[in-house]
Amino acid sequence: MSLDPHFRAMLDAAAAIEMPPLATLPPEMIRMGYVAQRAGLDAGAPKDLAVRDLQVDGGAGPLKARLYEPKDAPATTGGLVYFHGGGFVIGDLETHDDFMRRLCAASGCRVLAVDYRLAPEHPFPAAHDDALAATKWAFDHAAEIGFDPARIAVGGCSAGGNLAACMALELRDDPKRKLAFQLLLYPATAMEQDTQSRRDLATGYVLTAEVMAWFGQHFAAAGHANARRAEPAHVDDLTGLPPALVVTAGFDPLKDEGKAYAHRMAAARVKAEHIEYPSFVHDFYIMASVSPPVVQAIEDTAEKLKAALA
Repeated sequence: MSLDPHFRAMLDAAAAIEMPPLATLPPEMIRMGYVAQRAGLDAGAPKDLAVRDLQVDGGAGPLKARLYEPKDAPATTGGLVYFHGGGFVIGDLETHDDFMRRLCAASGCRVLAVDYRLAPEHPFPAAHDDALAATKWAFDHAAEIGFDPARIAVGGCSAGGNLAACMALELRDDPKRKLAFQLLLYPATAMEQDTQSRRDLATGYVLTAEVMAWFGQHFAAAGHANARRAEPAHVDDLTGLPPALVVTAGFDPLKDEGKAYAHRMAAARVKAEHIEYPSFVHDFYIMASVSPPVVQAIEDTAEKLKAALA
């Protein structure tokens, strides 16, 4: 297994920059840096989509969201409610806009990206409350946003993958809102886990142990009375969940838990598929500008989504 050379060059360049300890940096500074890093990176993302900002329900009031509609889309299509990554602390509609455009265009599905509240200003369970309210809103307003209510999926990357998996569990017994699919992209399935990949890939590959600890400190789920709500890895019964695609990356500390969750769903008779990109790193879906092979990975994932919501 070898690391994609484009990602190796990116990591080498990042390692050459001296940075203060992460624990000394406020979340606002990290967020600004993340947005600046992402700005203008993916100039090849489709621009010929219908894209509009709107508001959806959140756990404590309205949230910003963004609806992506494919070019020449029919009045109704399958729909994906999507939650961005960023450890529940960073990320927004802009940092994942390019990926949302590519996924929408390649799948032919409408995509609703949700700007949920972030920690530490809004610690656990704010993000999960927002994700649940927003997903319910998508069902209840399906006609307004062109979603077929029988073909609605949840999806997300990293922390967003956690939110998507948790929403599938929380809506499992809701007779009025039956999810059709889960798109779980390198999901975190528990706040802390002792996996081989978390040990072997703790440093040097985008998502480090230091970064995860920083996220966890701000998210403040550890020790919370209802922390298991954010930890699908610890749910005993996974029967009755919608079909799922779980994608992992070979140089990502989260890869073992993603693969294990897919296998546990399959063992519970859920139609769950696991795909790993062995030469990629965490967060690769938003790095098409860094490594050209990511474009094909996005298109392949979009085909899976398209087939699931056909």
